Amino acid sequence: MYKRIVVAVDGSETSGKALDEATKLAREMSSIILLLHVCEEMPIMWEPDGMNMILMQNSLKAVADAGKELLDKHRRKLAEQGITVETKLVEAYGGRIGSAISEEAQKWHADLLVVGTHGRKGIAHFLIGSVAEDVTRTASMPVLLVRK
Repeated sequence: MYKRIVVAVDGSETSGKALDEATKLAREMSSIILLLHVCEEMPIMWEPDGMNMILMQNSLKAVADAGKELLDKHRRKLAEQGITVETKLVEAYGGRIGSAISEEAQKWHADLLVVGTHGRKGIAHFLIGSVAEDVTRTASMPVLLVRK
């Protein structure tokens, strides 16, 4: 039985499908869901001499604010369905997103971690990478991958 389910959400269609699956499980098992969003973009600006990069604080705030809005939208939707829900925003700019997801799920003592996967293969997978693959490598709990 899964009583504590973490769902990584990023606003994509794939993460929406992962949330749908986690919601079904939570409803059947009377589970609590943690909606987790990891801020992944690293807004930067190069100085005129091109040697140093400067984090753009306004851009960082905009990315975090968008993440908060996404979490709040999903939180309200789940709460309306009677699902017990918590939210967590992690600002891990430039880090490994999959590892950050796994670490947060472990800190929260999750029984199950649900993430969407695009199922890319070959050169697309090599060039874009896979957050889902990183999650499966680093997670200490069962992981449910939901394909698009």
